Amino acid sequence: MSWEAVKVTVQLALWTSLLLLFLGLPLAAWLARSTWRWRFLVEAVVALPLVLPPTVLGFYILVAWGPATPFGQAYGALTGSQLPFTFGGLLLASVLYSLPFAVQPFASGFASVPRTLLEASWTAGGSPLRTFLHVVLPLSRSSVVTGLVLSFAHTMGEFGVVLMVGGNIPGVTRTASIDVYDKVQALRYDEAAATALFLLAFSYLVLSLVYGLQRRSRRAAGSPF
Repeated sequence: MSWEAVKVTVQLALWTSLLLLFLGLPLAAWLARSTWRWRFLVEAVVALPLVLPPTVLGFYILVAWGPATPFGQAYGALTGSQLPFTFGGLLLASVLYSLPFAVQPFASGFASVPRTLLEASWTAGGSPLRTFLHVVLPLSRSSVVTGLVLSFAHTMGEFGVVLMVGGNIPGVTRTASIDVYDKVQALRYDEAAATALFLLAFSYLVLSLVYGLQRRSRRAAGSPF
């Protein structure tokens, strides 16, 4: 098993989950409470990676960030480098690809908080930010953890977006899923099986954790199931 590829994968998953925590919380809070009539358009954009083939999403990201585009030229002028086929570009693409896996659980948890509790906090003089930090977040803790765990696990198994945007650079953008593909292509099935078994065991542990959190949350809410 290639520990170098596993290291890159874990780093990518950790950074993706961290960015999704800061970007996803305000977006999910808005989706949970917004009364804007066109909100469903934003929800559709957030959920798009769930149905769009990863290679298609990766292709559009690659084209949008290329050196010939205004964004790519502006980024190159500011940093002296390009996003495609770098860890930074792969990280931003992973954030876009895993966005619904974080935002949807976040929003579901926020929407389940009774409005009466929010109004009580506002009546007591709590600002919207203070209410969110001290009322909404604690009551939605299991949903936030679920979103983070799912986004972390989803990033661990990325393939199409990784290959399209990051390429296959050892120690930089070669992840565990790409490593499995390379080993199979080279007919090195024993090495591919070791990495695949690691990903399988990890995915099972993640799903067990998610279902355990959901069950604990339902019990705390008084559900018998």
